[in-house]
Amino acid sequence: MNSLESNGRSSPDTWLDLAYETLISKGIDAVRIMPLAKQLNLSRTSFYWYFKDREALLDALIGRWKAKNTHNLIQQTQAYSESITEAVLNLFDCWLDQTLFDSGFEFAMRNWALQSAEVDVAVKKADEDRISAIQQMFTAHAYPTSDADVRARTLYLTQIGYVCMRSNEPIDVRMARIADYAHVFTGVTPTDSELKRFFHRHAFT
Repeated sequence: MNSLESNGRSSPDTWLDLAYETLISKGIDAVRIMPLAKQLNLSRTSFYWYFKDREALLDALIGRWKAKNTHNLIQQTQAYSESITEAVLNLFDCWLDQTLFDSGFEFAMRNWALQSAEVDVAVKKADEDRISAIQQMFTAHAYPTSDADVRARTLYLTQIGYVCMRSNEPIDVRMARIADYAHVFTGVTPTDSELKRFFHRHAFT
């Protein structure tokens, strides 16, 4: 037994964290038990204390992605807002805060979906759930259903385009466009106070 195991530092998250990092940096084909064990300096046996097999680890990765990106995005659409522009700015928090929405994880999952029918189904279900939540955000602010649907799809698919294209704009450039993006998606211009609060919570001046 090596020191990591004997010190009780091995855990399900030890394996899952490295699987996550490997998925993002090298792709799903690199997420395999023996290479992970070697990087962690753990025995292969240690893996089976926590996971039945590789598929169980992959299922845990999918679960982490759902909890991180889909759950958080939906929560942001349900955050308190007095106007549709405030609601959209709440959602925009996801695009600027990796703790809410992990774009690298999202890109990796979509690449994985190209190789796995099961993951493709999960990604499509996530897209449906996210768009539905954004649509409900618009209808909660009195937009007609058909209008809310198109606006939700336009907003969401624009951001997924950013993810898939690996767009990496400088923060000042992106922030300069926030008010115009909000106006395009809602038909309403955010107030100065709404923008000030948004910039403040992202430490942007």
